[in-house]
Amino acid sequence: MGCQSVGGRSQSGGDAAQSKEGRPVDGFTHLNERGLPRMVDVGGKEETDREAVARGRVRTTPEVVAAIREGRVKKGDVLAVAQVAGIMGAKRTAEWIPLCHPLPLTGVDLSFELDETGGTIDIEARVRTRARTGVEMEALTAVAAAALTLYDMCKALDRAMVITDIRLEEKRGGKSGTFVRGEPGAVPDGANRPLP
Repeated sequence: MGCQSVGGRSQSGGDAAQSKEGRPVDGFTHLNERGLPRMVDVGGKEETDREAVARGRVRTTPEVVAAIREGRVKKGDVLAVAQVAGIMGAKRTAEWIPLCHPLPLTGVDLSFELDETGGTIDIEARVRTRARTGVEMEALTAVAAAALTLYDMCKALDRAMVITDIRLEEKRGGKSGTFVRGEPGAVPDGANRPLP
């Protein structure tokens, strides 16, 4: 492991392996030939229909889930506000994630599954576009924004809530094709772990 200069700062972590073409050989497309961040040029790619589905979970108490279901949270309609937050998060992903492209989204849908017995709220976001790059980050950001909003709306009832298991479930369209979590070969190194 060596030390390399990144943006004028010294950074530990090994030498950046370079290909003869000047691009990093480790598969990080968001790094330029010097190992510095870049926004990938997608101008030469074809516009195609793309879709991504992400999921996440908020763990809390059965009492909080019941209060959400019954509309007894003092701040208001928790799921309606979280749904709008998720949509806004998807639309503003390029402002949150530095190297994401701003995309014209054609659809954002969020759904929630409440489990009073387990004290959980599962969140699913489905995002669609017709563009030159995918909407995986938009779907993940939608779930994260909705989960954070659930926390904010309910923290007076349970400050120990946990936001967990935010992950990409499906991705369709584009050159890399289809990814569905759980299908053989979908994620290398045994990373397909079911929720507990």
